[in-house]
Amino acid sequence: MPARRVKPSLYISVDVEADGPIPGPYSMLSLGAAVAGVQDADGFTAADPAARTFYRELRPISEEFVPEALAVSGLDRKRLGREGREPAAALHEFARWVRGVSEGAQPVMCGYPASYDWTFLYWYLIRFTGASPFGHSGCLDMKTLYATKAGLPLRAVAKGNMPRELLSKRRHTHHALDDAIEQAELFANLMAWAGPAPS
Repeated sequence: MPARRVKPSLYISVDVEADGPIPGPYSMLSLGAAVAGVQDADGFTAADPAARTFYRELRPISEEFVPEALAVSGLDRKRLGREGREPAAALHEFARWVRGVSEGAQPVMCGYPASYDWTFLYWYLIRFTGASPFGHSGCLDMKTLYATKAGLPLRAVAKGNMPRELLSKRRHTHHALDDAIEQAELFANLMAWAGPAPS
């Protein structure tokens, strides 16, 4: 029986800036995404991460926020209350963008770490659009990917102790689009990495 042809995976690096630890009581304030590359039966092909991107700043959905979390992004909640995109509009635009860039492939969100960004992204997609273009589990955590290839416990992983050649030369700015692009480069490097050289 011939092997069933599996659809390629299109990896999309996503970064979220939020004003608290969980969605609902707290708000996603900005959303950045960059196409990192595609994987098919022949392997992974990196993309230019700055070529296909998405960015929106969103109106907060509640009055609650954690000052320390807000300070990380440097975003102004009052300004976003006036100028931020309505979450429903922004998430519908994002879902259309994902479907457009991943035509012929299955989109997979990748993040560093995915757990935080995926929590906000998935909650917002379901709450404001009723569906997720990634399905309910289409996410890949870069920390886990590195830990598996490096043979390390997950809790031992930090960007600071990764080999320098894996890291993007771009700065991590806490601007969601900048960081999505930076992390798309990290992801492409991780996909190409064979693991640490034998000692």
